[in-house]
Amino acid sequence: MQEQHLYEYAVLRVVPRVEREEFLNVGIILFCKKAKFIKVLYSVNEAKLQLFADDMDVEQLHLNVKAFAKVAHGEKSGGPIGQFDIPSRFRWLTAIRSSAIQTSRPHSGLCNDLEQTTQRLLEEMVL
Repeated sequence: MQEQHLYEYAVLRVVPRVEREEFLNVGIILFCKKAKFIKVLYSVNEAKLQLFADDMDVEQLHLNVKAFAKVAHGEKSGGPIGQFDIPSRFRWLTAIRSSAIQTSRPHSGLCNDLEQTTQRLLEEMVL
């Protein structure tokens, strides 16, 4: 019998105009404390984004999402938050904030394969 992993995930969202509370799902962050696993996958649909905010700086958005992933993955270029332990990075990244990049509230689940589950969630929630 394969080990079941208890995981948490949140959907990464772009909120071009915070005051309108409209968003576009662009990624997934998945975390499993026991497996010491955290992963961010993302894909920005620029055509859809233009429907929300045709004046959004898409190049800057890509840089911001990449920075989010660097923090999650603990890269040195992710700054001081990127050096936190995995649970602390997940909690910091999923904290409620009023900015152009936000996450949904965390959700939980069980799976056998964390990589496959991250990909499946990206396909279901973003692509």
